[in-house]
Amino acid sequence: MQWLALLSYFFGGAFLANAVPHCVSGMLGRPFQSPFAKPPGEGLSSSIVNVLWGFFNIVVGYVLVCRVGDFGLRNTADVLACGAGALLIALFSARHFGRFHGGNAPEQP
Repeated sequence: MQWLALLSYFFGGAFLANAVPHCVSGMLGRPFQSPFAKPPGEGLSSSIVNVLWGFFNIVVGYVLVCRVGDFGLRNTADVLACGAGALLIALFSARHFGRFHGGNAPEQP
């Protein structure tokens, strides 16, 4: 059953990391991509939609990390699973949203 908890921590880390750009963009009053935009994930959603989406991600991340199994900050497997989920969604987001915000531009010498 430990693998089920680790899977939950992996997705919990992904949800928690996904909350960051949505909450920050929304709190700064900036529009940002969200699943509710047209087209989904590419168009811009309002700052209020992003704050709400970010908060939803925080709640889901909390449930997956803190309410499933017995997550321990001193348990290396738990932290690695959560961190891997956060890292992978962060890398995916950097690549996906970089197309829209200039983050995938080649380095200048």
